Amino acid sequence: MTLSGYTTRVMLVALPIILAASVAGAGLEDQLAVYSGDNAEGYLGPLVEAIGANLNNGLFQSSLIPLTGFNAGFELWGMAVWFSDDDETFKARTEGGFNPRSSAEASTVVGPGEAVTVTGEGGTTFMFPGGFSLNSFALSIPQIRFGSYRGTEGIFRYITTDLGDSELGDLSLVGFGLRHNISQYFGPDFPLSMAGGFLWQRFKAGTNEDGGDIFKSTAWTIGLQAGKIYGNRLTNLEPYAGLSVDSHAMDVAFGSESEGASSIVDLSFDPTRSLRLTLGLLARFAIVRAHAEYNVGKRNSFAFGLAFGKF
Repeated sequence: MTLSGYTTRVMLVALPIILAASVAGAGLEDQLAVYSGDNAEGYLGPLVEAIGANLNNGLFQSSLIPLTGFNAGFELWGMAVWFSDDDETFKARTEGGFNPRSSAEASTVVGPGEAVTVTGEGGTTFMFPGGFSLNSFALSIPQIRFGSYRGTEGIFRYITTDLGDSELGDLSLVGFGLRHNISQYFGPDFPLSMAGGFLWQRFKAGTNEDGGDIFKSTAWTIGLQAGKIYGNRLTNLEPYAGLSVDSHAMDVAFGSESEGASSIVDLSFDPTRSLRLTLGLLARFAIVRAHAEYNVGKRNSFAFGLAFGKF
């Protein structure tokens, strides 16, 4: 396979994350232009939580880590969060000196596309922008897994691209992690394979009017995993479970005209930390692995993936 062909395939795998960022970029900045502060935070809240939930998936697809030998694989991960009716609206308040100060149930970024309008003194109006009518938010991420040294493996994920004509600008995602075989310390007769590990990531997307990033996101997860393998070395099934602590923080910087003049609004979402339970099933077929899992946490999510390599 040529380098250009390989790059094309990776970009096709990464396309959902690029499209998601496009929605969360140029068009979204237009919608945010009338907001600042609490309104912007309420408008973006469901999307920010969904990004964090998806990013923190992908630490493992098996609890087994070989103790020695060269092992490497290329993995394709897909993650999705579904939104509920409660995510579609938030309580918004008029801005920019509008009188009288009024509130309304306005659409969030994932809510319906129709704007909500309130009338004030002298027939003036304030329009709360609509959303993008999103039922779910999905990411696709390629990553490399390699090892093993004394039961330790590394994880690396990376995407960077200039989206050009989309007016979004640059997009980048970088992440790395480590996992370690814990079951080796319980003796050869221990019935489960167990591991512990962490994954750290930074995601950036969009370019605002001042040339800075619209979205800057940092996420990390740390946890324990356990599973049991049924079958032979080359072909088998592994039901697995994991318990992790997830963290996600996001900064947003967007152009706003809420005060009558164009300016950059800097918005920082407080870091969120939550527990997540993972339940999944992995199928091994020689040099190919496939898995599916359900994650229960602050935002429930579904993930699936394929891996190719020497395991």
